[in-house]
Amino acid sequence: QAQLVESGGGSVQPGGSLRLSCAASGYTYGTRSMGWFRQAPGKEREGVAAINIVDSTKYADSVKGRFTISRDNAKNTLYLQMNNLKPEDTAMYYCAADRPGRPLYLPSRPDEYHYWGQGTQVTVSS
Repeated sequence: QAQLVESGGGSVQPGGSLRLSCAASGYTYGTRSMGWFRQAPGKEREGVAAINIVDSTKYADSVKGRFTISRDNAKNTLYLQMNNLKPEDTAMYYCAADRPGRPLYLPSRPDEYHYWGQGTQVTVSS
């Protein structure tokens, strides 16, 4: 059974950094694109970043230049390095695995993803 487990969230002051991790198990991690999403209270879930199996990436405009998505296929782990955090980055962050069979695709919408983690909370406040 596939499982994604996020970690690394927490509280940080504006301008600070956090590194999120997502440990994957129960499926062939290295064959699927992966993504990070976030959802703030009262708002829709939005895509933050995505990465395919050849490490091509894409980012939401709001995080470009501040966030970096990466993956370690040997460890079945996805990362999100978040720098220069802003209060508007406060949200629950989720990792997700794409459907099988399209390893070069970079999905944007939540409904394109197959597996989801339970989320890790990020709070940016002074």
